[in-house]
Amino acid sequence: MKNYLPKQYKKTTKLKINHNYLFEQFADYSKIFKEIEKVVKRGDYTLGQKVNEFEKKFAKRTGAKFVISVGNGTDALFLSLKALNIGKDDEVITVPYTFISTVGSIITAGAKPVFVDINEDYNIDVKKIKSAITKKTKAIMPVHWAGRPCELDKIKIIAKKYNLKIIQDASQTIDSRFKNKQLVSFGDVCTYSMHPLKNLNIWGDGGFVATNNKKLADKLYLLRNHGLIDRNNSKIFGYNSRLDTIQAVVANYKLKNKLSNITKKRIKNALLFDKVFRNNPNVKTVKRFRHLKEVYHLYHINVKKRDQLQQYLIKNGVDAKVHYPIPIHLQPAAKYLKYKRGDFPIAEKMANTTMSLPVHEFIKEKDIKYVANLINNFY
Repeated sequence: MKNYLPKQYKKTTKLKINHNYLFEQFADYSKIFKEIEKVVKRGDYTLGQKVNEFEKKFAKRTGAKFVISVGNGTDALFLSLKALNIGKDDEVITVPYTFISTVGSIITAGAKPVFVDINEDYNIDVKKIKSAITKKTKAIMPVHWAGRPCELDKIKIIAKKYNLKIIQDASQTIDSRFKNKQLVSFGDVCTYSMHPLKNLNIWGDGGFVATNNKKLADKLYLLRNHGLIDRNNSKIFGYNSRLDTIQAVVANYKLKNKLSNITKKRIKNALLFDKVFRNNPNVKTVKRFRHLKEVYHLYHINVKKRDQLQQYLIKNGVDAKVHYPIPIHLQPAAKYLKYKRGDFPIAEKMANTTMSLPVHEFIKEKDIKYVANLINNFY
């Protein structure tokens, strides 16, 4: 095994319309360097002043009473499970159509993932949750796919009836709303990622947990930093999952200067894509609802001859991607869970037909029309 990413980065940068927009987004890096210089002079690289600043600012942004920053979005999920005492012999309901980290966090916490199929909007089919609940079920982990909130009010009703925790995988959903409410209003925790290609992104890995529960927050503060209450005393045995102060500087800069515009531009671009595909019978888009504020971490379409179309777009300079071609229950790592092909037909269907197109804030109207014309010509 080796690091496959450098080769991938080099390959995609050659495309005219790219999913990777980091060169443009951080073209003003010199302004961030000035703030980093202050960190260097203070020397507070680990859980420094800027980390506290970020947590306070983002608590206000998400409407949460507490925000606990951690090393990455996967740790945000994992540590939330640990804080809720979910582990060996426990079951957590989630979806097979997600990034591997969702399910990986459940496994590494010692619990068992129990899958429920999705709807054609890529989010969990709420009607199928009850049939997956057993005496061992301790939590529901809904994934807000690509910045589209799940039906949280219905999930909350189920969780209350069966005394289950709700751990929201909101890693792609910064700035989303459900019925004009902040996502943290529903359930126990919301977990977020600040991976370089997320809507709020930094110069490496980072994540955070938002919650309104003080007891949970206090435990998460301990778990992320070896259980330390001060330099010399550890209350519990924890982990090492701290947001670097330098990364907090980047997050604060993005939060202050860019996130609102990023959200507005992505919504505008996605709705334009919806419009240009409206009369194309070969392209199926997700139905939009007024009670959902989507932030479009990804823009998805479902198409026939997906693989051929993808190669056609790439040849014409468009970085068309598939998120994701293999559902989790069919991954080699999940073989021991004994799921089989056909168990989750909607997830498998979407995996075979879905394609994601660049939708970030640097995509122009002419780029969107160029992509649409290519797809129309293909068919």
